[in-house]
Amino acid sequence: MDPTRDNPLIRIKAFFDGLGIFTFFALLLALIFGFGAAFGIFRKGQEPEDAAGKIRYEIKTEVDEAQAAVISPEQIEAVIPTAAKALIASKPAAVEKPEQIVPGSETARKLEEAPGPDLSNIDAPAEDEDAPIDPAQMEIGKAQFLVCGACHGQNGEGTAAAPPLAGSEWVTGPVSNLILIQLRGLKGPITVKGQQYEFPAGMTPMAYQTDEQIAGVLTYIRNSFGNKGSAVKPEQVASLRGEVGKPQVTAEELTQP
Repeated sequence: MDPTRDNPLIRIKAFFDGLGIFTFFALLLALIFGFGAAFGIFRKGQEPEDAAGKIRYEIKTEVDEAQAAVISPEQIEAVIPTAAKALIASKPAAVEKPEQIVPGSETARKLEEAPGPDLSNIDAPAEDEDAPIDPAQMEIGKAQFLVCGACHGQNGEGTAAAPPLAGSEWVTGPVSNLILIQLRGLKGPITVKGQQYEFPAGMTPMAYQTDEQIAGVLTYIRNSFGNKGSAVKPEQVASLRGEVGKPQVTAEELTQP
């Protein structure tokens, strides 16, 4: 038997030696993590998810700044109640054609390369061009216009978010222009009543509406706010449904009024 094992002094010394070694390693780990935190080595922001989140926030900031340059938060707040009421009252309609085309995909490329539609029949003067406007169609259009009016103004006067519809040569011009804008949206500059307008995001496609709803709202704006134009027929809208999914149309692609 080792006689030193029963020596109290040796046991006490061994205890404090062990305590000292434990303290040393604890301090060493604390220093390592302290330096790591100070220099971002263990920062959560370095994780892939946080890195992607940072990019999203940067993009959102850029979009917010671009939007603030043309429309104030107060103007946005002012149209929210009207838009909300219209969305609550609207009835979702099934879309027969795929709407969500991935930009740059094979499907998007084929759509872009596809020949443009024949607009001659749509824009040709109809035999009943001067026929009275159906009140029922105007009521359909008036209901749909609640959403449009959030940007264009409920009286078609235009706002900081969209050009005027009252007295617009594009509204009373070729019907195909309005249908294409409704189905594909609009981007880039457009001159209305001698003034050029351009908005960062342009107009969003409204292809989720039925042919009857699109024909109704286009007929409504062509015969409201002092405008006078022929009615738009659902079959005219249906003939251009193949345009859905293509990039937003530009003023250069449209028929000049």
